[in-house]
Amino acid sequence: MSPRYKKSRFCGCKFKGKAFKPTGIPMTEIEKIVLYRDELEALRLCDMEGLTQEDAGKRMKISRGTVQRILSSARKKAATALAECKALVFEETICKEEKE
Repeated sequence: MSPRYKKSRFCGCKFKGKAFKPTGIPMTEIEKIVLYRDELEALRLCDMEGLTQEDAGKRMKISRGTVQRILSSARKKAATALAECKALVFEETICKEEKE
């Protein structure tokens, strides 16, 4: 039995760079944590814009439960990177550009 396909998400965030890391440590010497675009979008909508998970799900065209799982993963990755001086490396996922 094959796994369920990943539904595309609608993301409005734009990458301004490829990574976010502590200063003074070269990328070659630092541990990297991958943060996917849908995780960044969920963080932006819920934590920066203050939307509920339900409203964020409507914007991303996914369920509230999916937003909750994505948000939990993103928060854990961000907290780990900040607390343990690791780099957050941004990568694409199945995300469609949001047209406003």
